[in-house]
Amino acid sequence: MDFSIERLRADVQGMGPQEHGFTYLDLQRTPTRTGRLRGWILSAKDLNDVAGMPTTLGNAKRTYYPAVSEPFIAKLEKQGAIFIGKSSTPELGLRVDTEPVDLPHPDNPLYPGRTPGGSSGGAAVQVARGLVRAAQASDGGGSIRVPAAACGVVGFKPAGSSLGTEGFITRTVADNAFLHGHRMITPRARIGLLLEPLFAATRVEAHHLRAAREAADRLRAAGFEVVPIAPYPQAAATFAHFREIFTSRFAGLPQAEGYAAWVAQQGATVSAAELSAAQRHVRHLPELLAQQWRVDAIITPMLSADPPLRGHFLSLPHAENFDAQTRWSPWASLFNMAQLPAISVPWAIPAHPPVGVHVGGITLSDAQLLGLAHILHP
Repeated sequence: MDFSIERLRADVQGMGPQEHGFTYLDLQRTPTRTGRLRGWILSAKDLNDVAGMPTTLGNAKRTYYPAVSEPFIAKLEKQGAIFIGKSSTPELGLRVDTEPVDLPHPDNPLYPGRTPGGSSGGAAVQVARGLVRAAQASDGGGSIRVPAAACGVVGFKPAGSSLGTEGFITRTVADNAFLHGHRMITPRARIGLLLEPLFAATRVEAHHLRAAREAADRLRAAGFEVVPIAPYPQAAATFAHFREIFTSRFAGLPQAEGYAAWVAQQGATVSAAELSAAQRHVRHLPELLAQQWRVDAIITPMLSADPPLRGHFLSLPHAENFDAQTRWSPWASLFNMAQLPAISVPWAIPAHPPVGVHVGGITLSDAQLLGLAHILHP
């Protein structure tokens, strides 16, 4: 495919923001450096600062104009990448939809009228429509992997040192590995297949279960040992601690309204002792998972169901909204809490758009997990 600026300029003509997912677009930008990413045209999530572009943080009232690019963006620019715009995100990246305040809400290319997922939904729309080869994104609870699954593309969350990490949504696993500077490694690994929801009681639609089973069968055929696993006994505690850590980051948030205010209020109730206990749980979680499951990676569905209508989550009372988001992707936040790598790859289903298969590393490195995922989506 042609991913030149000239091609992008032609493609976006006649498209509105609901179709292209940009909150800002500058097709006159040129690379400032020459490096290994020369020729890569990327968008940045509208939570991330790019010099010369407005940052809205998903709310038009929060718009500001940064003088410099933030470190993750600047590193890519120094390697020759061009950032030509900002991709839509919900306010502060708080939800798994993409419905920013006083800004257009992008539509799902595979499911017109439905959410593209979030919070990196604009990025997923741009990659799914073929407007860009890759889009920068971030993931603090599934925010790369959920929209990638909803839009039929690849979303990789690397291992990190906190709840959130920076990454990319791409069309291929190989492109994601290249952008992160990894050479994929095919590991020797024991794989666990987890079909039961982990952090919520919900029904998983049959075609999402089918995709995970078929992915497991492909790895088995490739010589991997695949075993069924069940939720670990401490899963409820993990999710309670996730909620404490996630919401506490927004305690005292200024100028908060609606769902953002509710999240801030929840965070304000988290005590120092509760936060300390949550952080202890995080430190021990990778070892706990390895001991409980005795596998090197797990496969789950990425989503429990096809994307809901745009506006669905925000139509709910705030507490129910939070719970409904968890039911839609009841596995994603485990890998944010454990600070381990995870990826969603599209899986073909007959007479249906592709659905996401979720692969998470327990003992694997980023390069090894990408190598495993490449077998599923070569």
